[in-house]
Amino acid sequence: MTTTRLSGATIVLPDRVLAPGTLVIEDGRIVELSPAAARGERDLRGHFIVPGFIDVHVHGVEGHDSLDGGRAVAEIARRLPRFGVTAFCPTSVACTPQDLRDMLRAIREARERPDPSSARVLPAHLESNFINPEFKGAQPLACIRAPREAREGDFSGQEILDEIAASRPDVGIVTLAPEVDGVLELIPELVRHGHRVSIGHSAANYEQARAGIAAGARHATHLFNRMTPLHHREPGMVGAVLESEEVAAEIVCDGVHVHPAAIRTAVAAKGASRIMAITDGTAGSGLAQESRATLGGRTITVRDAAYLDDGTLAGSVLTMDRGFEFLVRRMGFSLIDATHLCSTTPARELGLHGSGVIATGALADLVLLDEHFRVVETYISGVRVMPEQPHH
Repeated sequence: MTTTRLSGATIVLPDRVLAPGTLVIEDGRIVELSPAAARGERDLRGHFIVPGFIDVHVHGVEGHDSLDGGRAVAEIARRLPRFGVTAFCPTSVACTPQDLRDMLRAIREARERPDPSSARVLPAHLESNFINPEFKGAQPLACIRAPREAREGDFSGQEILDEIAASRPDVGIVTLAPEVDGVLELIPELVRHGHRVSIGHSAANYEQARAGIAAGARHATHLFNRMTPLHHREPGMVGAVLESEEVAAEIVCDGVHVHPAAIRTAVAAKGASRIMAITDGTAGSGLAQESRATLGGRTITVRDAAYLDDGTLAGSVLTMDRGFEFLVRRMGFSLIDATHLCSTTPARELGLHGSGVIATGALADLVLLDEHFRVVETYISGVRVMPEQPHH
């Protein structure tokens, strides 16, 4: 039995903070938590221990995009722990059936043969083909379809549904627009097969958004971005999401996609238990300014976020450790609330029992952060994963 003792750091629990505290890991789980530091141990004063970050919406990192094929998903999984991520949903943009099949095959392989030094690969998040072209953002127009329409271009919506059906265990979240023809009928079908339906990239008005929620949607994709806004006479999709307790919403916490006041408003409306901090990170995340990378095969440029060549905002260049720092330092959230946003709420929404919290018996997926909230070490099932290189 292997035992690891981490002592002296500020340990963030679901409802309180141990400062300092001691945490003991045996065989991949947390077996003991106690206040105060143990003598003679490595001194972790000035550090923080939080549950591993869980990113439910990330397209890539450090030059690798989930739709690149080959070992792209495995490479993303290998690189994310240095940013404190212990589990993630590889995320696609709208794509061809073949590209979707290749990504889902890679996800299945990574989940069947997990690398102990890599982040856990969760079922995919498909920013699917079934979105509104007027709210597509950086999604490729040529791949947008209605679910049941006749063949259009080189493939039909049904062919995308066939790929999802062939890989059900590896498809987690499916983003779609409830006002698109055939989607309201599709939502209960996806839910019945165990998928988590998310509304987004949508021109839905308030009533249409509510209809999508009534049909079974329980998730909202990057709240505020690429959806109808809140207006006091027409609440739009944002209003429908904010008022619906049953819906948990993602928010990109990079300070570019969403104004801090809007983030604060959403958390005030729904609570930290109904909001998930995401990166919407791309292959540009972790790269230098003005670097070039790809998103679903199209070139993006790294600036304060990722941009297509025509200037369209195309996801972020955020990493989860920087998102956590933004929430605590810039936004003024407590360590407990920031931990709920980055770890606890995503774990609960995805049904990851024993993850996303620091508690006796929980999985020892942990991040040790320094005083600047930079990752010092990441633990996956109690196994220490040292960052391979500094990322300043």
